Amino acid sequence: MDTRKLALVIIFAALTVVFTQVKIPAPYAPYLMYQIWEIPIVAAFLLIGYRYGLAIAGLNALALLVLSPGLLLLGPFYNLVAVISMLLGVFIVQKVANRKTLQEKTLNPGIQYNTRLIAVATALAIVFRVIVMTVVNYTVLRYPAPLGYELDEMFIIASLPSTGFFNATLALYTIPLAYLIAKTISSNLKMH
Repeated sequence: MDTRKLALVIIFAALTVVFTQVKIPAPYAPYLMYQIWEIPIVAAFLLIGYRYGLAIAGLNALALLVLSPGLLLLGPFYNLVAVISMLLGVFIVQKVANRKTLQEKTLNPGIQYNTRLIAVATALAIVFRVIVMTVVNYTVLRYPAPLGYELDEMFIIASLPSTGFFNATLALYTIPLAYLIAKTISSNLKMH
């Protein structure tokens, strides 16, 4: 890993930890918290590679566990699953876009930043995150702590639409902002 990448990993990891303190309750479900700590993870994922983005996401889960675990001890790991599922959607779109760029024999097959690509990446990230987290929530919320909240089946089913909406809207602002940040840093540091 070169010095520039190492510096970016340290900066992005530090930002995720600092940003864990910024939480805004969802008005439709105050137990769900909108936050911004996922933005640097996605930006790092786009800018310096999937391994680094995943490593930062893992470090952030550990930081959340220590600094701000929430009501559920395993909550930070459920957040990690949400982030990874969202990153998978972005990864697939980036890989397809890069392959298409290479097929067209353009000179710069780096990160693609056009509006259509960002919209498709955001949409696929939303789909992956909502599906994965709906399955996770449906599966684990019925168990007692530290796995879940020991909720009954009807309450779990009733809460799935609001948690799905939460996961969709969180990805809806996270992905485009991360692309903007990655593009800005990339053009200023000439990363690609």
